Amino acid sequence: MQCCDRLPTCPFFNDNMQKLHEKAEYYKAKYCQGHFQACARHLVANALTPERVPSNLYPNELSTALALIVAG
Repeated sequence: MQCCDRLPTCPFFNDNMQKLHEKAEYYKAKYCQGHFQACARHLVANALTPERVPSNLYPNELSTALALIVAG
């Protein structure tokens, strides 16, 4: 399975999740190293720009991602 190309620079994992190691590993395995196309952060970055991804958006918050994309 292919890994997300945004992982090395993803602020969510490189800044927000440093203190939550166990939870970060779960999200990395499920989204970054698994189905990154389903990651809310990845969807917003691709549809808008990486700069428009809220720093507190979790990979599993698809409804929030879709609302951001629709709002443009």
